[in-house]
Amino acid sequence: MDYVQLGRTDLKVSRLALGGLFVSSVGGEYEQGRAAIHRALELGVNFIDTAPGYANSEEVIGKALADVEAPVILSTKLGGFPKPFQPQDRDSLRASVEQSLRLLGRDQIDMLLIHEPDRPKQYAWWTDWEGVAGPVLDVFDELKAAGTIRYTGLGGTTAYEMRHLIRSGKFDVLLTALNYSILWREAEREVIPAAVEQGMGIIIGSPLQQGALSARFDRTVTAPPPWLSSIRSEQFRLLYKVLDDIDMSLPELAIRFVLSNPAVHTVLMGARSVEEVEQNVAATNRGALPTEIQKRLDTIAAMVPFRPYEEPFAIGWHMADPSSYQGPGWA
Repeated sequence: MDYVQLGRTDLKVSRLALGGLFVSSVGGEYEQGRAAIHRALELGVNFIDTAPGYANSEEVIGKALADVEAPVILSTKLGGFPKPFQPQDRDSLRASVEQSLRLLGRDQIDMLLIHEPDRPKQYAWWTDWEGVAGPVLDVFDELKAAGTIRYTGLGGTTAYEMRHLIRSGKFDVLLTALNYSILWREAEREVIPAAVEQGMGIIIGSPLQQGALSARFDRTVTAPPPWLSSIRSEQFRLLYKVLDDIDMSLPELAIRFVLSNPAVHTVLMGARSVEEVEQNVAATNRGALPTEIQKRLDTIAAMVPFRPYEEPFAIGWHMADPSSYQGPGWA
């Protein structure tokens, strides 16, 4: 496993990290999550990301790490706890951090991120959007001064709104998800370049696009549902042709694609089992994709440079069962 400096922080992280969503009740029973966590650490992963909103992920991780002596870098988030969550209430924010510390079994959090800072209708973090100001930043300063957290960051999913927050220069790391993978690349237009300008650590989440790139869905793309555009279907078919030509699994191609970008420091795997951890680590250890494969993927990605309106945001949840999505809803 290779390790890199995470932007301007002093943290040296493994190129492959563990996303905490599926080492929770979302992914299976505790023993399965514990085994996945321990196997990841055995294979050189040293960074785990979680959040209060990831079911019981913080609790599972804290319990699983209780008997681990090797240092592990942890990041968690503000957002979703306590309920009802009040993003501009300092006591609420502090209560969230205190619970995260207790569940993780830590007295210090390496990175504390604002969860969905770019979606004000989900969480209204900012008293001044233009100036990027709000009580959360005051709490960050207090927690840093007390040594409770080391670094702060942004954890979001938009491709353009996030740019403004990044350029404020008030955050150390960026976690961007669902907008940088083989076929979905909008983050490379403005979000990632803005983070590079600021010297931020760059973490990519959802390299498998919430399941859309975890397996082949030949049946779905051959007879596409009404919400899947014909050009996206053709894009998938050409991607599958690449897989046939190079004899590589789609998850391996997806992870190695993200890690081929020199701006990316680490990528989060959503593994929920020992087997998935081992597959993802093996893929990571094979290194960047050959240039000729990257060029083929670039050509295919350019076919759909922007997400079609009718396409579900979490498209991976619906590829196996296309009838589960009925379109974008009210105009």
